[in-house]
Amino acid sequence: MGVRTFPQRKQEARRPEPKSPHDHAPDDFSILPPGARPRHDSRPAQEPEQEPSNARSLFAEFFGTAALTTVAAGGEVIASISNGEVSHDARAIAPGLLVMALIYAIGDVSGAHVNPAVTLAFALRRDFPWRRVPAYWVVQIAGALGAAWLLRTLFGTVAQIGANRPRHGVGVSLVLEILLSWLLITVILGTATRNRLIGPNAAIAVGGTIALCGLFAAPISGASMNPARSLGPALVGGATEHIWIYIMGPVAGSILAVVGTWIMHGGRKPKERDAATGDEEKE
Repeated sequence: MGVRTFPQRKQEARRPEPKSPHDHAPDDFSILPPGARPRHDSRPAQEPEQEPSNARSLFAEFFGTAALTTVAAGGEVIASISNGEVSHDARAIAPGLLVMALIYAIGDVSGAHVNPAVTLAFALRRDFPWRRVPAYWVVQIAGALGAAWLLRTLFGTVAQIGANRPRHGVGVSLVLEILLSWLLITVILGTATRNRLIGPNAAIAVGGTIALCGLFAAPISGASMNPARSLGPALVGGATEHIWIYIMGPVAGSILAVVGTWIMHGGRKPKERDAATGDEEKE
């Protein structure tokens, strides 16, 4: 683009043409009055501000785990104080429906783990960075503790605030928690591996599996499959005697699920990381 020229005034030295490639014709210095200093707009182009995606994902995990614990443990508490108004089937299905809704609501922010065992499985699968695992675990447990304190404030220590406990033997409950967690996390990893094909239908598969496990296994072990959901009510309600079952069981099931997924599906697939971290994650 050429620069406009104007007649030179008498007794006025000709000013040099602007060197900056960003100067345009209307900003030509030759039209300025003598002695005037050119004004440069040195302000950089403003870009839309973005909040740290890590903060959003941590809040989403805190909120999701708190909501899940409120529904799962709260179902036990309200069933106790209402003389069974909340049926066994309702208590089994409600957590599955909530997780289904959470996957749709926050899946693109944090991956909607809401479960330390799921976070561990994604990290072992190398879909989720190990450096972020401790923060996820902290906010998940904090969310469960917050939900348990809320239930205690509202209803007291009824039904030990919905804490899971083995009802037909420690060994049986441990094995059942391992198997249930293996099944659930296999479904989660499988839908993540095939995210390109399954897409949002992953929510239906995962929520349905949680409801299924609760329908037939809750009377035995509580069908927790989630260390945070068990740890929150156990600590607040003082029912920590068998909490190790609900930590070891999901962890062992998570490891078995990772091995099984590798055997069935092989290594990582495209879009698998998006399902584990959320579409908004920018690394």
